[in-house]
Amino acid sequence: MRRVIARGARSAIARLRPLFVLAVLASLLSTIQPSDLGAQTARQLRREPLPQKPQVTMNAWTVGLAGGLLEGAPIRLAAEMARVVDDGEKLHVLPVVTRGPTENVNSLLYLRGIDAAIINSDSLDEYKSQVPDIQQRLAYILNLFPSELHIFVRPEIQNLSDLTGKKVNFNTLGTAAAYSGPLIFSRLGLSVDQTFIPHQIALEQMRKGEIAAVVFITSKPVDVFVRGHWEPGFKFLPVPYSSKFEDYYLPATLDAAEYPNLIKQGERIDTIAVPTALVAFNFPAGSNRFERLERFVDYLFSRIEKLQQPGFDPKWKTINLAATVPGLARFPAAQAWLDKEPRAARPTQ
Repeated sequence: MRRVIARGARSAIARLRPLFVLAVLASLLSTIQPSDLGAQTARQLRREPLPQKPQVTMNAWTVGLAGGLLEGAPIRLAAEMARVVDDGEKLHVLPVVTRGPTENVNSLLYLRGIDAAIINSDSLDEYKSQVPDIQQRLAYILNLFPSELHIFVRPEIQNLSDLTGKKVNFNTLGTAAAYSGPLIFSRLGLSVDQTFIPHQIALEQMRKGEIAAVVFITSKPVDVFVRGHWEPGFKFLPVPYSSKFEDYYLPATLDAAEYPNLIKQGERIDTIAVPTALVAFNFPAGSNRFERLERFVDYLFSRIEKLQQPGFDPKWKTINLAATVPGLARFPAAQAWLDKEPRAARPTQ
């Protein structure tokens, strides 16, 4: 009797199973709108990708740009570039406040999310031994502006050799003067008592005779030398350009038009300049990060005239898209843009 009941139960279950499956399918289909089915079918036919998540879209065209110290010109230029090239999801430049030009090279080489940086060209000197192929790993996009060397001295100092053993201030650590100044003095063979205090304090100590010289490395004219009142004999020392400086530096001059209270009409003081450059990591062509930089270059170069309008840093008015940077090759996308638009670039400096 039990066997008969079991066989009957199994037979009933077998008959009910197709009805159960149909009920489940009907329930599932009732939750899908016809419009959804149509959209999914259309996507399949067109083979379109599903909509991406916001984090994917945002990261796909974001360029991390290492600027510099909050009070410096480079971070301001980085912020202005970001403003002009911004194109929503198509391009977003993220300026990053850093510890300065040397640290920016470090960030570009090792920090996640950094694609480009503003550096002083001689910052590469520190990496020659640590990263022998540094000049292949980085490439320049743009020579932004030169930072001229100003060696300002007391009346009793007549030439560079008079500074030997004397106190010379190179501004605070992290500034261009604090890095490039001692490097340049080393190349000149000058051994001085280096100090690294804010220039405003150093200039007051200099007036009292406690410091022999201050070294500024920044774009001319420097406001403190234009507006400041100095006793007769305070002056800039000349630094002639020579083979010692060919790898990273450019020749420059200071003249009376820039510093009428310190330089006589018709006179010029020879000096050198440290190029401040926008550089990029040399990502392989065709990679996503290369394509981001390629778009950044296209937007930046195409919109350079916007940066030269009132409201932006006056340095943009002197920009030469074709100017070179000693010690580095040009980023391929930048060279390709110049080849395509030769009339947009002035002759190289």
